[in-house]
Amino acid sequence: MLPDELTAQQRELYEAIAGGRRAQGPQLFPLVDEAGRLRGPFNAMLLSPALGGPLQAVGAAVRYEAQLTDRERELAILIVAARWASNFEWDSHQAIARHVGLSDEEIGSIRASGPVPFTDPREAAVVEWTRQLADAWAADDATYPSAQAALGLAVMYELTVLVGYYSTLALQLRVFLGEEGPA
Repeated sequence: MLPDELTAQQRELYEAIAGGRRAQGPQLFPLVDEAGRLRGPFNAMLLSPALGGPLQAVGAAVRYEAQLTDRERELAILIVAARWASNFEWDSHQAIARHVGLSDEEIGSIRASGPVPFTDPREAAVVEWTRQLADAWAADDATYPSAQAALGLAVMYELTVLVGYYSTLALQLRVFLGEEGPA
């Protein structure tokens, strides 16, 4: 939606996204296009500000308020983006992942759903927990206690919310922007 076409509620949501925390700091992917429209799932959120507002607030909390480190968060987001073949999420968060120190080898292993090259036990637990949730919407009996030992219940909860949030965005991108899903 073009900025001059927005209702008052849509304008308020637009400003919360384009002028909020996502717009602060280094801009590793543009939030708006050359015409001023929000990009990706953010533009679809304008269709229903009553739902789009709380949804974008969940995303902001996941990105800026959670206990996850920047690397852990981006690992998890890339896993969800790869699982859903979400190009917008992948492209946007691949740039952020590099910025927070993920190597091309690490990013490539996530893209290929390959073996985990992470020696840090927390990062390995993030990858295993997130992959299981993204693939099966559950974790197996062995993963739950190992994730709890490495991450704690609060971080496991945050990762579970992250998987749900970014899966929702992938669905929105597929339905409203025509992104193709997994093969």
